[in-house]
This record gives sequence, C-alpha cells and structure tokens, in this order.
Amino acid sequence: MDPSPLPVVGMVGAGQLARMTHQAAIALGQSLRVLAAGTGEPAAQVCADVRAGAADDLAAVRAFATGCAAVTFDHEQVPQDVLRALVADGVTVHPGPDALLFAQDKLVMRRRLSELGAAVPPFATVDSPADVDAFGGEHGWPVVLKAVRGGYDGRGVWMLDAADPALVDELLAAGTPLMVEQAVPLRRELAALVARSPYGQAAAWPVVETVQEAGQCVQVLAPAPGLDEEVAAGAQRLALRLAGALGVTGLLAVELFERTDGSLLVNELAMRPHNSGHWTIEGARTSQFEQHLRAVLDYPLGATGPTAPAVVMANVLGADGPVDMSVDERVHHLFARFPDVKVHLYGKAERPARKVGHVTVLGDDMAAVRARAALAAHWLSTAEWADGWSIHGAEAEKETTHA
Repeated sequence: MDPSPLPVVGMVGAGQLARMTHQAAIALGQSLRVLAAGTGEPAAQVCADVRAGAADDLAAVRAFATGCAAVTFDHEQVPQDVLRALVADGVTVHPGPDALLFAQDKLVMRRRLSELGAAVPPFATVDSPADVDAFGGEHGWPVVLKAVRGGYDGRGVWMLDAADPALVDELLAAGTPLMVEQAVPLRRELAALVARSPYGQAAAWPVVETVQEAGQCVQVLAPAPGLDEEVAAGAQRLALRLAGALGVTGLLAVELFERTDGSLLVNELAMRPHNSGHWTIEGARTSQFEQHLRAVLDYPLGATGPTAPAVVMANVLGADGPVDMSVDERVHHLFARFPDVKVHLYGKAERPARKVGHVTVLGDDMAAVRARAALAAHWLSTAEWADGWSIHGAEAEKETTHA
C-alpha cells in the first residue's frame, strides 16, 4: 500500500519569496503549489504545481485552494473578501484575515499596536491637506506621509519638509487613503523575525540590522552589530508578544526604528517570509522559508540559532544602465574570486533598482564579511569590482584555488 501523500501547501503569489519557499518545500518532500499571474514569475519558472490566476479573483483562488492543507501568501495584497470567503469555505488560511489586516492597513496596524502598548511614532489619519498641516504644526517638520495600503520599498512614502497641499489633494483625489506620522530621528533600522504555529509554539531569530538606501533594503547584518543584548532580547519578546496578540500564524517580521536615544519604535509588520530573513537560508539552523512551512502545517518549529558569528545578506539590484556581461558570466567570475559566497538569483529581468537576487556571506568578523558581500552584490549588479579588482586576477585566483 502506498504511503499517505504529504500535505499540499498553497502559496498565493509566485514571486521570489514563493520561489525560495518552494526550495525549502523540496527538502520536506513537498512541491509547493503557487498561484501565479503569469508563467514568467520567479516561482512559476521552477514549481511543478502552478495554477494561473490573480489574487483578487475569488473563483481562481477558490479553485487553487481546493486540496490544499493550508493556504498562505508571498505578499499581503489579497483582498479581505477573498480571504474571508476561503475561511467560510473551510479552507485553512495562515495567517488568517483578521491577522493579515494588520499587515495590509498601516492605520489599522498603528491603532492596534498603540492599544497593545507597543511604541510607535505619533500618527494621524489624513482626510485633507489641513490634517497634514495641523500634524506638522503639533509634532514638527519634517513629517512622513504614507499610503495606508500597498506601499513597500520606499513606494507610497513621501517625506515632507513643509506643507504640500497639491500633493495631498492629488493623492486623495486618486483614491489613495493617507496617514501622516512623525519623522523619527534614526540611528538605524532593525528587524525582529519570529514564527508562530497554530498550536502556539513560537521561535525567534537574532535581531538584525537592515541597511537602507533610497528607501530600499540593500544589506542585512546578522546579528545587528553593537546592539545591547537586553535591547535585542526585548525586541524579540516584543515580536513574540505581537505575534500572539495579533493571532499570527506563520512568519512575522517586525521592522523597527532604533532612535538616536537608543529606544525602539515599531515601523512596519509583514506576515510572510521577508527580505530581512533571507540570510537564514545559509546563516541559521532553520531558514525562514522552511520555518514558515513548518508553522502553517503546524509542525514543531525548527532551531533558529546562527551558523556563523557574522552573516551578511546583500541584495543584488538591477543596474542603472546596460551591463556588458551576461548573468552567467558574472556568476562565473564571482565564484572565481569568492568561492564561499552563496548566490540566489530570482529569474527576474534586470531593471534599475529591481531586486533580482541576493548574496550571503558567513564569517567571524562582521566588517570583513560585510565588505565581501558588498563587493559580490555590486559585481553581480554591474559587472564592476568596486575595489578595482580585475577579472584576470579572479581567474588567476581560481587556478590557484583549484590547483
């Protein structure tokens, strides 16, 4: 008699997060099912079980969910009515719609976190330019204007040094719900990543520093350098408490501001695998992608300890202009110089500033590891060595390494 088949996990969305979740699923004996808007999406290129459809198409999502032990997501942009219809159909959805709402709506999230006693920047809803003016007058300029829904990687965020009624009127006229919050005097940005199962088991990874440029994460340093141990433990406790209070099942990434006075404020929440956790593939005993699968299937969670004293993940971004070398050639020369660097490419077309992959470097010294990661990511983006290294030197090193 054949053994019982393993459960199927369905992931709505087929981007790079789904692609890397699929890689983790293979090790668990599974092949992730993904809902893809197109065959060229990163996960659709590699998954065997791909269903066509959009996240806002209830009929497509219902058909996709049929036979799934659990349905989860690689993005939060799934309408609440679709989520609630699945739950009403008896589909197991992780995280559920009540929890996911806090990652979909920044204003709802800010209000709930305030009720829970979590520190957040002062904020207010915006119904007219006068609301922004009044907030700036009370809390000082600059202020941060945000789209309540849908913004990411610096999109949907406007830093205002003074009143800008034309911008506010334009956004409101376009139907963009808005909020405003105080600009925080920052030392740096941190992230606390945790996982929670339906049973209630929870686990936390080390708190990391996320390095931002132009509103986009370019590096993740694990663990966050120079972070006081008690502050780090407090951030982990906060993330675990929020996961329980909000009813999160699966992963929760709590993005944090470390103020110049050393205090922490909650910035954003994400309830899915997250860019701040990519380092865990090689850098932790259990990756965020495997852990997310364990959590949504209600398996016991895996160990989260690091595999090296210092781990750096650097995003590979599309270059500003044409690159006169194929991706394959760039990978070839990178490995010739840095055979220890781990490369993850997402199968995405290169466009300026688009995340097309990442590299991970492990070691004992954070400064040295970070330098190698930055060089590797820059090379893969541009086919240029930022420190002036020549390809001929890399080829010579390859011959020496393999002699």
